[in-house]
Amino acid sequence: MNDSPPKHKLNPLIKLALDVGPLVLFFVANARFEIFTATAIFMATVVAALAISYALTRHLAIMPVVSLLIVLVFGSLTIALHDETFIKVKPTIIYLLFAVTLFGGYVFKKPLLAIVFDSAFHLTEEGWRKLTLRWATFFLFMAALNELVWRTQTTQFWLGFKPLVAIPLTLLFAAAQYRLLMRYATDQPNPEAEAEREEVS
Repeated sequence: MNDSPPKHKLNPLIKLALDVGPLVLFFVANARFEIFTATAIFMATVVAALAISYALTRHLAIMPVVSLLIVLVFGSLTIALHDETFIKVKPTIIYLLFAVTLFGGYVFKKPLLAIVFDSAFHLTEEGWRKLTLRWATFFLFMAALNELVWRTQTTQFWLGFKPLVAIPLTLLFAAAQYRLLMRYATDQPNPEAEAEREEVS
């Protein structure tokens, strides 16, 4: 018997605001102040966004929680040591963590990507495996790209890289998976994914 509280789906516009809002405030704060103040504001708004998400849905997906922990650790190091390197490395760490996790799920045949998407859609086992491999490879590419940009370009260039390159690339890649989603779509949820989701929620 499952005694966990019922889960509620966020309105897509609210979800988008909670996902993108902290990043937007980070760039606004950086333009008005400087990167260290912007980092502190970013940390606070990420915490607030996750708290609002929990208040509305009564559950937390594992990946946003992991991302929050990384933001807090590297943001704190950035401010405490007054070294912007830490906040620049943060996306690399998150991308690599996602990639390694998904590759691990692929190797051990665990539908971890189904947990990440939190029942947004259902695929066959083969569909999840192919989508998992694609996203894991994409995250590796993004980690390498972030490293290349922050190590070879100015801080201001790197700050523009996220909204002007990284986010559009991610959206384009996600859109490119539409054919795969349609090909392997199913009305039946993956039982193993549902069980895993209940354990981590």
